[in-house]
Amino acid sequence: MRYLIDTNIVLFVLTDPEELTRETEDILNDYNNQIYVPAEAVKELINLYQSGKLKVKKWKTAKDIIYFIKDANFEIKPLKEEHLQTLADLPFLPDHKDPSDRMIIAQAITEKIPIISSDREFAQYRKFGLELIHNKRGRAS
Repeated sequence: MRYLIDTNIVLFVLTDPEELTRETEDILNDYNNQIYVPAEAVKELINLYQSGKLKVKKWKTAKDIIYFIKDANFEIKPLKEEHLQTLADLPFLPDHKDPSDRMIIAQAITEKIPIISSDREFAQYRKFGLELIHNKRGRAS
C-alpha cells in the first residue's frame, strides 16, 4: 500500500518516535508499504532548519534532511500540475490557512493516497476526498 506522511510525522520518526501511534509505527515499519514524503513537506523542513526554528542534532546541513528521508527508505513525491489543479479547486477553509498543509492535502487527494498526520485540521478535508490516518498521539502542527 502507498502512504503519504505529513511533515510532523517525518519529524516524529527522527526526533520523537514515542509520539507515533502503534498504527502509524506498523504502517511505517511494514516493508510492503511505500512511504512518500511530499516535496512540499521537504521544503517546509528545509525552510524551518535554515531559519533556525528547527534544530535536529543529526542534521549538520539542510541537505541532511534529504539524506535522512532516503535513509529511512521514504521516497520524495514531487509536485505535479494535477496537484496544483486540485489545490485550485480546494475550498479555502477559514480555520485552516496553512499553505503547505493545503498543498500536501491536495497532493494526497489527487494521488488517492492516504495521508498520515497528527494535524487535527486535516480531518476537515475528508469531505473533499482526503483519506486520513490520524496519528492521534502526536501533537497538532
